Amino acid sequence: MDKVLLENTEHFQIDSEHTNYLYDIKVSIPNVEPPKEGFPVYYVLDGNWYFQLARDVVKLQSKNPLKTRISPSIVVGIGHAGKEEDARKKRFFDFTPKAEAYIYPKRLKGKDLGEHGGSEKFLAFLKDELMPNVHKHYPVNQQNQALFGHSLSGLFVLWTLFKQPALFSCYLPISPSVWWNEYELYKEAENFVRLQTNLQHKKLFISVGSKEGFMCEDAKHLYRVLHESIDTEIFIAQEENHASVVPTVLSRAFRY
Repeated sequence: MDKVLLENTEHFQIDSEHTNYLYDIKVSIPNVEPPKEGFPVYYVLDGNWYFQLARDVVKLQSKNPLKTRISPSIVVGIGHAGKEEDARKKRFFDFTPKAEAYIYPKRLKGKDLGEHGGSEKFLAFLKDELMPNVHKHYPVNQQNQALFGHSLSGLFVLWTLFKQPALFSCYLPISPSVWWNEYELYKEAENFVRLQTNLQHKKLFISVGSKEGFMCEDAKHLYRVLHESIDTEIFIAQEENHASVVPTVLSRAFRY
């Protein structure tokens, strides 16, 4: 693994055995002495788009943690390498759960989405390859790790919570695509509530823009299903749409 140092950011690639794919990884390290227990860490999906924004939110606000409630933290951006179109299709594969059949909304019919159903392999990449690498090379507080994702990667954040709730301490899905495959995630949420009993130290922050139409109702429904079982907050960002919501809510999500 060859690393390139950009100020306090390291950039390297991991060729995953689980997914047979090369991922771009960027890691921002605080320029301060780590606490005894290690730094908190935010894992940011769609790192090609959101790593720099996430890094800067933490960098600026951790200067005054008493007011911002954001302490110096490591930020790990997980991006898809390669050509944009290939990366887009791989993203669709990585963030969607496997199913016997897929039902598409009318707005997606006719579009070339590529293959679906790779979330188990991608989760294995996170759990078995990326996170051990981060824990080995950086001073991480393994009891304080968050997973962030927007849209389709927000779907994956929720799916990970339902399948591997112990893996992260905080789950941050923004505008999650719970509509995927005729709302199959609702069933996962109901099963999660019925079967899980030890969630006292887990947190969930759901956010969506007020101009995202049906996705607002989707987020509210998830909140109603989950909030009695896990420490959950929902935030509707007024006047924000699917493209604008992340810069608006990222600071609030990280504070949570």
